[in-house]
Amino acid sequence: MNRTDRLYALVEELRAVSPRPRSARWLAARFEVSSRTIERDLGALQEAGVPIWAEPGRTGGYVLDRTRTLPPVNLTAAEAVAMAVALHRLAGSPFAGPAATALRKLVAVLPAADAAEAHRLAGRVHLIGDGPATPVPAIVADAVAARRVLRIRYADRTDADSIRDVEPLGYLGNTRHWYLVAWCRLRDELRCFRTDRILSVWTLPDVVLREFHPTDLDIPHERVRPLSLV
Repeated sequence: MNRTDRLYALVEELRAVSPRPRSARWLAARFEVSSRTIERDLGALQEAGVPIWAEPGRTGGYVLDRTRTLPPVNLTAAEAVAMAVALHRLAGSPFAGPAATALRKLVAVLPAADAAEAHRLAGRVHLIGDGPATPVPAIVADAVAARRVLRIRYADRTDADSIRDVEPLGYLGNTRHWYLVAWCRLRDELRCFRTDRILSVWTLPDVVLREFHPTDLDIPHERVRPLSLV
């Protein structure tokens, strides 16, 4: 079990037995790690705003306040990433800090499999600046999440349009636009397609096998940062 999955599992373990405590030693045995690792994990959850506290004494341990936490949330990976993108737009506002802690609390109560899928999808979204404004067609968003090949009718900057098959790999966003990062089969190269210039979209049965690596983009590395759920 990796650390991300263990953090979610820790929250659910403490929720299940609340208000009874679990000792660090018991949790360490349960997750097959050291007590020190458990204490670091619990400290990280506390810093993220999860209401966990330590009860002293021989029968004490760590307790989760169930009245101040959410039960497991049935959000899809795309819904979780959508919230992360929306909260990213709050950067620089008085609510940036609370938005970040709210997102961490939400991710902490997702079922482990859903949270892992959300992290994988978030890893395919990269942002430049304070967040994009133009929308992404729903069919494009569905294809990126499902890793399906698209046939698009696209208008370039001269308004000349063409039809091409592309393998959607992820998104790139700046302060004005969303771009679909995709492998263009027509030109056999990686391209960025501005989503408001996609005139029509058809989903094809082919499955996308390529992976998106930001270093493949012809953009200075320091200008691009991945979207994060933490």
